[in-house]
Amino acid sequence: MKSTNDCEPTLTDTQVLEFCKNGYVMLEAVVPDEINRKTFEFIENHGHGPLLQEEWFVDEVLLNHQAAGAVRSLLGKNFALPKGMANHRMECPAPNQNWHRDGGSRYAPELNHLQVFYYPQDAPVEMGPTEVVPGSHFFFCLQSWMSHYGGIQGRVKTAAPAGSIFLTVYSIWHRRSASTASGIRNMLKYCYWRTTPPQRDWIIEPDFDFGHDHTPIYSLDGPNFRQQFRDWYDAAEMFYWLCGLTDEFKAVLGGEGWPPGYPIMWKPKGFHRQVPASTG
Repeated sequence: MKSTNDCEPTLTDTQVLEFCKNGYVMLEAVVPDEINRKTFEFIENHGHGPLLQEEWFVDEVLLNHQAAGAVRSLLGKNFALPKGMANHRMECPAPNQNWHRDGGSRYAPELNHLQVFYYPQDAPVEMGPTEVVPGSHFFFCLQSWMSHYGGIQGRVKTAAPAGSIFLTVYSIWHRRSASTASGIRNMLKYCYWRTTPPQRDWIIEPDFDFGHDHTPIYSLDGPNFRQQFRDWYDAAEMFYWLCGLTDEFKAVLGGEGWPPGYPIMWKPKGFHRQVPASTG
């Protein structure tokens, strides 16, 4: 079984930027129904552990065209495949979990691994799908200070049909939502890893603009729970890092600095309205 993979990227500039802002991307119903049923039956008979050794599971789920293409867009060529996997199996109905981010989370613009969730069965609201807080991958909080929060404004439930996969920044705030239906809910969770330096080699949009005329393209839609403009700053810094343009990222803070007039200051040196794709 191979340990790394390369394929064609499937995300565009805009989609990569949206991932930087929100901390996740949902790919609905990308795994065929036949594989979803086979996965569910395998779990019932053998548990989830041996799935990583099954060629059909690796080919159809871990290397699924849309999912692997999104991973390739965010982690670059020859990304490392998962070495382990968990099943967040729950007998419904059940109350919601406490809000948390997984152990070992770090808060930085670097994106060196992805936390990925796969629903092998339908996950409607009634079955307690995972819910996330968009933009929270930049929002540091001690684990012991998170559990008392209830329904956070702007949270998103990842209700989706069978075969859906969603990719997240590892540090995103998430929890299992409350379920009201009866039955077993399976959700498989695993990680991919970067093995090469970042560069802008996903699908380049010829007219993509890094920002001009005070257009807040890095701003998160909805609440961000941070100091003013911090959502713009963090998302832009991650996007520049993924483009391999960290050296061009300039953030001059203060009354005379960013964000007032930030589009001019954020232009990579030597470029104008668009930044060309990396050639490395």
